[in-house]
Amino acid sequence: MLNTPQTDYETMSEELSENHIGTSTETPLRPDAFEKDDELKIALIAKHFKEIMLILGLDLTDDSLKGTPHRVAKMYVKEVFSGLKPENKPVAKLFENKYKYNEMLVEKNITFYSNCEHHFVPIAGKAHVAYISNGHVIGLSKINRIVQYFAKRPQVQERLTMQIANELKNALKTEDVAIVIDAAHMCVSSRGVQDVNSQTITAYYGGQFKQEARKKEFLEYLNLKD
Repeated sequence: MLNTPQTDYETMSEELSENHIGTSTETPLRPDAFEKDDELKIALIAKHFKEIMLILGLDLTDDSLKGTPHRVAKMYVKEVFSGLKPENKPVAKLFENKYKYNEMLVEKNITFYSNCEHHFVPIAGKAHVAYISNGHVIGLSKINRIVQYFAKRPQVQERLTMQIANELKNALKTEDVAIVIDAAHMCVSSRGVQDVNSQTITAYYGGQFKQEARKKEFLEYLNLKD
């Protein structure tokens, strides 16, 4: 058997395959990420996913499988990775805090589903969000929508935490924001070490939440220890 030389990309891919390297709080996107419309993306993904299925030895003439490439492509573009499109970003309209409520507002147990960018398998978890108004508030549903928007893209949990925190700080015009995310990663439970019991927790504390008393109050609402 002839040994063919590896390309630089193949060599780099092998070196990185087991190393989880963080980049920044911004999702890594190419400059031309938004040049193709959704329908073209669906068509191209379906074509390539069909090739993956054929390489795996699946019979795409079977009634159960022949529609799978298109279904997967549509799911990727329209659902699980819809948070990649800037136009899907929720608009967080501010309202005057007429109640003069100046304590923390906590919305906990926000369910989200994301996908690990290292293996493209699901992440499922809960986000717990708190903020202290600086004179304005946003609708509760907008907090959920912000969490969902950033979750619906290939992610790492640390980046997801920071993206939600930064968006809420920008929307609310305040540093007084706190986030805790508790999630299960299928890349840990369904492959590799196959640990079905472990959870991953990440957190962000800004402004007043850096004070131990405020942080403790927030965590007590979540029934978590500091």
